[in-house]
Amino acid sequence: MTTHHKIFWAALITALPAAAFSQSHYPSKPIRIIVPSIAGSAPDVRVRQISPKLSEAVGQPVVVDNRPGANGTIATQLAAKAQPDGHTVFFGLVNNALYDLLYPNWCCQLNRELVPVVHFTLTPLVVVIHPGVPVKTLQEYIQLAKTKPGAVTYASAGPGSITQMIGEWIKLTSGANVLEVPYKSVGAELPDLLGGQIMTAYLNPLVITALVKSGKLRGLAVTGPARIAILPGVPTLAQAGLPGVEASVWNGFLVPSGTPKPIIEKLNHEFSRTFDAADVRQQIAESGSQIVGGRPEQFGGFIRQEIAKWGKVIKDAGIKPQ
Repeated sequence: MTTHHKIFWAALITALPAAAFSQSHYPSKPIRIIVPSIAGSAPDVRVRQISPKLSEAVGQPVVVDNRPGANGTIATQLAAKAQPDGHTVFFGLVNNALYDLLYPNWCCQLNRELVPVVHFTLTPLVVVIHPGVPVKTLQEYIQLAKTKPGAVTYASAGPGSITQMIGEWIKLTSGANVLEVPYKSVGAELPDLLGGQIMTAYLNPLVITALVKSGKLRGLAVTGPARIAILPGVPTLAQAGLPGVEASVWNGFLVPSGTPKPIIEKLNHEFSRTFDAADVRQQIAESGSQIVGGRPEQFGGFIRQEIAKWGKVIKDAGIKPQ
């Protein structure tokens, strides 16, 4: 190439909008997925199920960056303030939306500073009870709580957690007086539940299925809209006599606001392809979850629906930020 040609191409590249040039070469470096929980946690496992496939598809390494702590705000702020070029992706959880509700003026909200790419999974929780508690159905549990106000306990993962929201929603709907026992993180309550120090918890089916099948815990209801294949004998809340109460843990991928639309579209396409892999679908089905997928705008609409639903629960139950 002559000096004249080099000067011509350099001038042309300089004249192009930076976003247009970067999109045509995207991704040009490793993609970092920020996860707001510890390595080995359920969200972390979800991301690591698909990250090798995403790496293969885009031709760049995919790095899982675990940033737990402060109710997910450390990870959220890091992601929201990253360069909006598609090389930083945030794995958003239902608890992020709940935090946005409790702290509406904070810096880094879903659908605002972080915009949707694709919805990944939905997971109903299971209402489980220690087998020493003399009830076998949800209605018997509610009756016990009404008969002995404050004597029946449920575990939450702390203020603003999805488990607190579900527990308070059940109390509101049933009229049962159940005492919340907050723990510092999801799953921290399991030893006390198995030991009988607390009576009830709302846990991921992957965590408790073997315990229910062995009789160490008793499943009273599933919080989602349908029974789950790995615990077919456990009814939904509606089937157990508590219609209208329905909740699932969910997650999905988002990027910093300002990320060019063509990059969001590419990420949506490549993530969706990883979701369709047979082994990914099998692993997720066996955990009691389901893959959602879909377009970025569908995930954005889902987040708005969740914020409206939980906003009403927060208001009706008088839940305050702590």
